Amino acid sequence: MFPPWSDKFFRVMVLLLGLGVGYTVVVAALATSPLTTTVGYMPTQPVDYSHAVHAGKLGLDCRYCHNTVETTAMASIPPTATCMNCHSMILPDSEKMIPVKESFSKRKPIKWVRVHDLPDFVYFNHSIHINKGVGCVTCHGRVDKMEVVYQAKPLTMGFCLDCHRNPEKFLRPREFVTKMDYEPEGDQLELGRRLLKEYNVKPSTDCWACHR
Repeated sequence: MFPPWSDKFFRVMVLLLGLGVGYTVVVAALATSPLTTTVGYMPTQPVDYSHAVHAGKLGLDCRYCHNTVETTAMASIPPTATCMNCHSMILPDSEKMIPVKESFSKRKPIKWVRVHDLPDFVYFNHSIHINKGVGCVTCHGRVDKMEVVYQAKPLTMGFCLDCHRNPEKFLRPREFVTKMDYEPEGDQLELGRRLLKEYNVKPSTDCWACHR
């Protein structure tokens, strides 16, 4: 019924199909792997600084150190002077304060290692998100429980698009954007839909929104 060459042809097609499926599985696995998304990335910092103590136990607001997060695209890294506002009087002789005091006296900034580092082709504006009711924990996780800050969320295009397509799942009142343990009163979706209108939230899903 089939010519002699058809057997070899079908064998080759089955092999190619198998290779194609295998390739797709491998690519999908790599695309979502923590090795690719850098989830869990926890670099060693030049100062042994605990967010769990400062943001958690002491309850410092994120904006005390990252004071441009509401007004600019970047969430500023605090200068050494911000640290010394407190530590000139609190635990000034602690060994952990040695690099901080050296930085302050020599007027040389501490070389913090960036944890959440988006690719250069991605545009992200902190102030827009903060002022529209997106909490810090949405992208950064429970920083108030981290001794050493690490990347808790994948920050992939899919991660961002999920929020842009369904913002009502993530919105909260502006006064609670930095509250790490915030829990909505009532139904989150109902609250989110109300805040969508109140804050005039219209997130774009067009390419230009993030790739400018």
